[in-house]
Amino acid sequence: MVLQHLPQSTALPDADPTRLTVGVEEEFLLLDPTSGVNIAAAEQVIAALPDEVRGQSRLELRRSMLEMVTGVCTDLTELATQLARHRRMAAAAAATAGARLVAIGATPVDDPHRTTVPDGPRYHEMVRRYGPVASDPAVCGCHVHVGVPDRDLAVQVSNRLRPWLPVIQALTANSPLHLGDDTGYASWRCAQLQRWPGVGPTPHFDSAEEYDTTVAALIGSGAMIDDSMVYWYARPSANYPTVEIRVGDVCATVDDTVLVAALIRALVATLIDDIHAGTPTPRARDCLIDAAHWHAAHEGLDGTLIDPRDGTARPAWNLVADLLTTVSPALTRHGDTAYVVTHLARLREHGTGAARQRHVHHRTGDLQAVLTDLAEQTAASHAATTLGP
Repeated sequence: MVLQHLPQSTALPDADPTRLTVGVEEEFLLLDPTSGVNIAAAEQVIAALPDEVRGQSRLELRRSMLEMVTGVCTDLTELATQLARHRRMAAAAAATAGARLVAIGATPVDDPHRTTVPDGPRYHEMVRRYGPVASDPAVCGCHVHVGVPDRDLAVQVSNRLRPWLPVIQALTANSPLHLGDDTGYASWRCAQLQRWPGVGPTPHFDSAEEYDTTVAALIGSGAMIDDSMVYWYARPSANYPTVEIRVGDVCATVDDTVLVAALIRALVATLIDDIHAGTPTPRARDCLIDAAHWHAAHEGLDGTLIDPRDGTARPAWNLVADLLTTVSPALTRHGDTAYVVTHLARLREHGTGAARQRHVHHRTGDLQAVLTDLAEQTAASHAATTLGP
């Protein structure tokens, strides 16, 4: 593919309705700078955050995790600025607690405090109900919200996202390491999360009413505690008027995150256009969708991906090119084309986060060198200055 030849969010008052808002949630690990093991220091890190960003932080089930949440953004410069500021300030706060903030999708060395959770009835209920699954080593994702205030429309968008999300998953792959070893997966996080109920491709629903009825049944069955435990890869957000896409690992750099958010926003905008035009919803067998996600988690962008539309294995970058061609008009409408083309070319040259981790490990033979490199990438804040108009 020759890229240069290819062409918490809510709606804002008076915004151009064809330009969708976007927001991002990023989860990070807190690691010991010497040993690389997870440190249960999230509460201390949040307390050390500056007042202006503490409200954008969240505790997670693992006390070695920190989540940072952007506000509603309308353009990529704004998004990159917020992401970079959050990472920079969270990294500084982590240092005061004797930890490194690292954007990596799975626990790379060990999680010795994984049986302890933040105080709160919901966390304790998760441990009681799900047992050892709730004590798995920490994993970190990147969740992208795109403003879609109509819930029936959000459900239709989620249906149409199904064939494309394995490509997004492959683009974000950033967790080859687990408990000190290379797993052979580009995204071990995706493999590990399969132990949880409610994780996986979004089922097809005919309406928001059918979606809500199904979720209520799952909660009634005991499989889920509440609607926030719908961990499908795309869903109408439980808290905001958005579609939430939660298939990806946390990305190593701000540029990686912004690239994925731009592609997801353009994809959602494209699918909304298709819905309004009456284009039929593409259907793919659930088993092929499952296979495509497993393959994406295993390979990243280094080999083939499964195209769920026909079940064939194709070179990964051919499917990325298909995605780029599909969303090109929406990228142009949002003013994001130049940025996306530039950073897809960078990703193709240098590899996904997983590929870059392996490159450092093969070059140095030192796991700590990998984690040091990741910590430096996590806190780097140059991305906002690289965005064009």
